[in-house]
Amino acid sequence: MDQAQQLREAINHKKQNAPLKKVARVLAVTSGKGGVGKSNISVNLAVVLQKLGKKVIIFDADFGLANVEVMFGSKPEYTLSDLIYRGMSIREIINIGPHGIGFISGGSGIIGLNNLGRNQILYMVKSLEDLNEMADYIIIDTGAGISNQVVEFLKFSPEVLLVTTPDPSSIADSYSLLKALYKNPGYIKGHTKIHVIANKVVSKEEGNGVFSKLSSVVTNFLDEEIDYYGMIPADVQLEKAVKQQKIVSEVNANAKSSKAFRELANKLIDKEDVTDRTKKFGISQLFSEILNNKL
Repeated sequence: MDQAQQLREAINHKKQNAPLKKVARVLAVTSGKGGVGKSNISVNLAVVLQKLGKKVIIFDADFGLANVEVMFGSKPEYTLSDLIYRGMSIREIINIGPHGIGFISGGSGIIGLNNLGRNQILYMVKSLEDLNEMADYIIIDTGAGISNQVVEFLKFSPEVLLVTTPDPSSIADSYSLLKALYKNPGYIKGHTKIHVIANKVVSKEEGNGVFSKLSSVVTNFLDEEIDYYGMIPADVQLEKAVKQQKIVSEVNANAKSSKAFRELANKLIDKEDVTDRTKKFGISQLFSEILNNKL
């Protein structure tokens, strides 16, 4: 039996024999291109969910850009690399943002996943499992655009918030990302639920239109179904907050965009118990699948 098979069996044995526990809900926030507001939505949803009494941790997997830490106004002292290569605990690498929101910087740890040894993988998976005790929601802010790393995250994520805008190129890029996901050899039909968020729209009608265009081509050419989660309006108050590296939900609760974020957060909470796979497939299972796939 080779090392890869041993590792798969060790992880699977651990999952099968572990007692049933609370599993944090994992949401991967992604987009087909940069600049559409993906990280902004990740952070604002986290802030609103935390205000509504939910414990939230953001996993910033968008290495190289570090938008989450910029918006939080906090440079992380430690990253996932410190857990993997220095043996630090998961609690030690969690940085604290507004309202006690925890965030983990992927740093170069994400890039180096291909080169991890068996013990490093098992330690990371066990450490990520501990996040279930600390959070109700884990929001993964993925990289933007179509890359192997992004598709790997989406392929194994139970729920994905896909951010797009009315710009035809944004819709086209969102379609291309979904095509790359659905055509990936390891994709399991029905595993990943895609929730579309229309950002920077002028009205609810425009948001519905953005979704209709994307949904139509996905249904017709990819034979898949996606759903519409809502919209975030174009808002000068949001733009002002972004320029000041602040979070609009924090500094202006009455802004149009802040109200829209509250609507989205409440919808997420209302749907908490609808999908069983959300409760069974958590952050450690997601990384187990990604790493098993690389062995």
